Amino acid sequence: MINIRNYRNSDWMSVNRILDSARKQELKLAGLEKAFLSLEIAAEREGLFDYPGIFVAEEGGSVIGFAACTEDELAWLYVAPEKMRCGVGRGLVEHAIKMYPEIRYVEVLKGNFPARKLYEGFGFELKGMEEGKMPGNESFSV
Repeated sequence: MINIRNYRNSDWMSVNRILDSARKQELKLAGLEKAFLSLEIAAEREGLFDYPGIFVAEEGGSVIGFAACTEDELAWLYVAPEKMRCGVGRGLVEHAIKMYPEIRYVEVLKGNFPARKLYEGFGFELKGMEEGKMPGNESFSV
């Protein structure tokens, strides 16, 4: 049984482990493996704790995923690789939309088809492709 709840400071180590492993997979799909930054760096550069909604998914008392959003954007969604495709991401998206029903935007790196499929399952549509610098690691173009 997956439980979704608000982030607590005591979740930091678990969230750190999840992002550091899941983001490597995300970047590999986009051909950007060298752009990896640990959560310790990315959280500050990308303002993770500035988001009003930060949630974790837990199973059996262990954190297995997390999400962060604003009122209109789901900006962070990461699941422990061993729990991918087990409904964790879906549960986090459902919870974020329930808490912030005006969410209308997500960004997905080119090549991250699993994330795109997840979001499309919630009715999100591809509106366009943007090019620019990778948030938090501006030495890489995305």
